[in-house]
Amino acid sequence: MAKRYIVLDTETTGLEVNQGHRVIELGAVLLNDRKKTEEHFHSYLNPSRLIDEEATKVHGIINSDLEDKPFFDEIAEEFINFVEGSTLVIHNAPFDLGFLNNELKLASVSYPKLEDICEVEDSLLIARDKFPGQRNSLDALATRFNISGYDRTFHGALLDANILADVYMQLTGGQSKFEFVSNGGSLSMNNENSDKQVIEKINDLPRINASKADLKNHSKRINEIEKKYSIKTLWSKF
Repeated sequence: MAKRYIVLDTETTGLEVNQGHRVIELGAVLLNDRKKTEEHFHSYLNPSRLIDEEATKVHGIINSDLEDKPFFDEIAEEFINFVEGSTLVIHNAPFDLGFLNNELKLASVSYPKLEDICEVEDSLLIARDKFPGQRNSLDALATRFNISGYDRTFHGALLDANILADVYMQLTGGQSKFEFVSNGGSLSMNNENSDKQVIEKINDLPRINASKADLKNHSKRINEIEKKYSIKTLWSKF
């Protein structure tokens, strides 16, 4: 049975969990047969504390954005059910695991650590092994692999999880190694029909349809960012 891979990212109020900083956004995307699926987990969270100004400069989330959002203990069970038994792919895993395990502990002493219910692959370690001595941040890797089409004005947990999914597939061999198969066998890169079959596979990628509520919240968030920072985001151009 194929492993269940989930690519995960968080945004937080600050950098140090030991100083009481909390998770404010959690995004996770399910990979199936090395393709992103429509199955995902995403939530903004009320951290019960203020966000550091430096953190806001990174993710663009301000305190008022989270006043009506759920507390972590309200989404903990749903999150655990989503990730349990999977292999979590996280960039700089100790950071996100430290914050999420702290949230789980605060929510209930009965909740397990993520390492107890999931395997973990740190894509940063994979990148450092593959590209020693080079910059291996998520942005640097996305540039190295020519991954585009994402608005990087601000970081976001679900946004970064989607980018990391693309990066991870490139780091671990690229989609062509797994995706482009015909009659049970791998396609030869020298096959004259390879280009045609690759295009057919690309056109067959799944589309994630946003709900009306998702679109409304997205539009509201974009308007807030543009007003606050006097910019025109890439999303507004389409």
